[in-house]
Amino acid sequence: MDIIDYGMGNLRSVQKAFQRIGTTSRIIASPDEVLHSAKLVLPGVGHFARAIQILKSRGLFDALNQAVLVKKTPILGICLGMQLMTGFSEEGDAAGLGWINARTKKFVFTDKGPRIPHMGWNGISILKNSPLLNNLAPDALFYFVHSYYVACDQEDTIISRTCYGTTFASAFQHENIYGCQFHPEKSHDAGLQILKNFAYR
Repeated sequence: MDIIDYGMGNLRSVQKAFQRIGTTSRIIASPDEVLHSAKLVLPGVGHFARAIQILKSRGLFDALNQAVLVKKTPILGICLGMQLMTGFSEEGDAAGLGWINARTKKFVFTDKGPRIPHMGWNGISILKNSPLLNNLAPDALFYFVHSYYVACDQEDTIISRTCYGTTFASAFQHENIYGCQFHPEKSHDAGLQILKNFAYR
């Protein structure tokens, strides 16, 4: 399991979570390592446009496209990592990797609406079967921290939804591409199950 380091992710906590489920992982940072990986994790905390800029400047943007789209390497995007897989984000008005027919939009509520960011525990509504969501308790809760959310134009890629003032895709899958808006590494047993599902799919 290879966790991509581009300077914008809580890498060690993700690595420790994989360690807890008995999966060996390493942190990688070069295009060559991405191209030769058997399975990738794209974490992320921070600004969308800045993240895309860094991926491009380090040669990781093209390497990811080659690995994921051509070699069909399985990849899991976490939080910002999930959003980077969309075509466009309102955060910096930037184009993303474009692997999923979706946009990353900003939560906009009235003064009486929910607080932004969406921070804390929330459930997910599973919409379709996916290896990523196997063996979860019906009342499983996951930890979210985000001010932007993924709006999928291609409904059949959405595998779970969550409601926070509006309904958004909390997880998606398209072939070898998986994304979750919540942080599995911070979501206790339910989150570890997500990582286990991806590691042993």
